[in-house]
Amino acid sequence: MARLAQTHGLTDVQQEILATVRDFVDKEIIPVATDLEHRDEYPQQIVDGLKELGVFGLMIPEEYGGLGESLLTYALCVEEIARGWMSVSGIINTHFIVAYMLKQHGTQEQKEYFLPRMAAGETRGAFSMSEPALGSDVSAITSKAVRDGDEYVLNGQKMWLTNGGTSSLVAVLVRSDEGHPEGTAPHKSMTTFLVEKEPGFGEVRPGLTIPGKIDKMGYKGVDTTELIMDGLRIPANRVLGGETGRGFYQMMDGVEVGRVNVAARGCGVAQRAFELGVSYAQQRHTFGKPIAQHQAIQFKLAEMATKVEAAHAMMVNAARKKDSGERNDLEAGMAKYLASEYCKEVVEDAFRIHGGYGFSKEYEIERLYREAPMLLIGEGTAEIQKMIIGRRLLEEYRFQG
Repeated sequence: MARLAQTHGLTDVQQEILATVRDFVDKEIIPVATDLEHRDEYPQQIVDGLKELGVFGLMIPEEYGGLGESLLTYALCVEEIARGWMSVSGIINTHFIVAYMLKQHGTQEQKEYFLPRMAAGETRGAFSMSEPALGSDVSAITSKAVRDGDEYVLNGQKMWLTNGGTSSLVAVLVRSDEGHPEGTAPHKSMTTFLVEKEPGFGEVRPGLTIPGKIDKMGYKGVDTTELIMDGLRIPANRVLGGETGRGFYQMMDGVEVGRVNVAARGCGVAQRAFELGVSYAQQRHTFGKPIAQHQAIQFKLAEMATKVEAAHAMMVNAARKKDSGERNDLEAGMAKYLASEYCKEVVEDAFRIHGGYGFSKEYEIERLYREAPMLLIGEGTAEIQKMIIGRRLLEEYRFQG
């Protein structure tokens, strides 16, 4: 076991789960990840293996067939998986956010219907807030739901769905003006709909089209897509929680745990970059000795290791706070911001240590160098995190003049 990024106070069960996942990552993910990534191929075998391990049901309560584990256990598993290949952690994360939203906000019927199948990995989740024109400004969404008898008719275009093609359940946030008079605050007139669909591309159910995969710089293997709704009819019992106007709060709750997940991904990628850098530095010789013996490289390794350790500590703190039932938006925002920024810096230093070979597709660091930037924008950009952190700090430290 490596010295860095240890987590104290784990139970025997947590340690066993983590050891199992780490072993799976070392044997089943790391040896094939770069090859699959270069081909932009969906890692079906890896996903099947994780399904068998029960990872898709990690935080789903035992009564619905899951393992009923904590956010901390989940985040530490994500850290291990991202260390192997970040795209795989993305496949699990979107599924997990939808399962979490169902567990926290779903009606009893919705929980009983979806959660057992999600725990088994048979139903896989994706969630959709963003649209082509709005980025992080969720309150500006224009997709709409209009009531028609016992159904709602949804129209609009959504963007940046991780798992958009492979998922069979999408939690979609749209505007619903029903019961919300003119002038209602934008975030109070949004509703989350649970949309079931066939996996795949094209028209996946009447009124719903997934056009195809978006070609990306990194974060390959996992499918990132658009979603187009044109007269999509959804029954009223598929409003998350059974009540309109609650969608914004439900999604923000999901994104809060998602931010802990992105922090964990940053930690995992940074750990792998450090492992590659410290290993290469001891093998590569210049001026008659390994480059690890040059002070310039030792300084880099020292900075990289310190960043890995700091990011891990903040991520663990944010997860533990949420698990204790406390509000953790400040800690989750800080952890996501720091871990993603440090991840980018650690990956770049490992890239520099590799010299010209870092630019070669033969070396794993080339893949990490293209993957790290996604963490700077996923689940809210660094700038959005700083806005959240700043507002919360002003609430906590209100001037008493």
